[in-house]
Amino acid sequence: MELASAKLGPAEPSRERRSPGPRRQPERLGDGTAGTRKRLGRTGPAAATAAVASGAALQGSRGTRRAPQPGAPGRAEPPPPVRAAGRAARKANEDKTMSANLKYLSLGILVFQTTSLVLTMRYSRTLKEEGPRYLSSTAVVVAELLKIMACILLVYKDSKCSLRALNRILHDEILNKPMETLKLAIPSGIYTLQNNLLYVALSNLDAATYQVTYQLKILTTALFSVSMLSKKLGVYQWLSLVILMTGVAFVQWPSDSQELNSKELSAGSQFVGLMAVLTACFSSGFAGVYFEKILKETKQSVWIRNIQLGFFGSIFGLMGVYVYDGELVSKNGFFQGYNQLTWIVVVLQALGGLVIAAVIKYADNILKGFATSLSIILSTLISYFWLQDFVPTSVFFLGAILVITATFLYGYDPKPAGNPTKA
Repeated sequence: MELASAKLGPAEPSRERRSPGPRRQPERLGDGTAGTRKRLGRTGPAAATAAVASGAALQGSRGTRRAPQPGAPGRAEPPPPVRAAGRAARKANEDKTMSANLKYLSLGILVFQTTSLVLTMRYSRTLKEEGPRYLSSTAVVVAELLKIMACILLVYKDSKCSLRALNRILHDEILNKPMETLKLAIPSGIYTLQNNLLYVALSNLDAATYQVTYQLKILTTALFSVSMLSKKLGVYQWLSLVILMTGVAFVQWPSDSQELNSKELSAGSQFVGLMAVLTACFSSGFAGVYFEKILKETKQSVWIRNIQLGFFGSIFGLMGVYVYDGELVSKNGFFQGYNQLTWIVVVLQALGGLVIAAVIKYADNILKGFATSLSIILSTLISYFWLQDFVPTSVFFLGAILVITATFLYGYDPKPAGNPTKA
């Protein structure tokens, strides 16, 4: 019996040493507190302290391994970089949608403004009423004043509706920069001449013929851009200019019906109207390129530049009123012949430049060409059905189609094909 007890005595410590083996390890990992109590009873306080630390470390490592994955349902919120990327994507989509809405809104406004201005101006110049007719020179001055007021309101809005900030901007950008302001005198005088020529043209041409012929400003603008801004035109653009000139020549092809309508409804002649349109095309092309060059050389906003243009335009316009219509103004007043239709014409003419600025900002050349084409078609239809001063011919339709095609082709910008081998 003593021999047996001697053999069994050393066996117990060996089993105790095997107890922390790997097969019983998961039991202690399940509850760190229970494992700690067992070790307290068997190995003493020092081992218990070490066991507590080991259990806490193992629990921490297990918690790390079981951390919820970002985006998993029922788990914790994704980390801040993921949330920031999601917000940026949503904002980008919202900005894209808003940009598309502004693009087509500006397109629709441009079509409405261009078509309605031509038709109302033509109707106001051919409408027979009692009393004197309104003077086109005074209408140009009033339009310039309205444009100045609209641009000041836009600058006021950009300056967070602060009168002090508006006063500081106007003082710093206009009064303290006299040489920069004087640069706008040249295009302003040309624009004033152009606006007066448009009244002369629409007094002698129907709206459809005027609309198509006035697209020659694309040709003059391209030529002045090449000579003044050193721009290079592509093959499609040179081809579009040739098609444009051919289409305008077809539109201006004389016909018996046009000559009859011109004699009945126009106070002047077809030749005077054509010369007025051609001169307006050249003035528009030069003034537009000159204005673009000034905008690229300075950092002033478009609205400040339009205020400067309107200021000089008002001065030149008043000089024209005094020289050409001074006697009539002294006799019947500055606003003689003004009625509701006249004010509509003046407002549309004043807002024309602002609408074009919005289209340039939000739209592209293709959409501008689309707006021009729609305006030509609408002017033709309304001239035929409403004003009844235009009878379209097959030659006119051919010329109009060529002009519309040239307008789209000039704004066409072929993109280089991507390399399919690249990922």
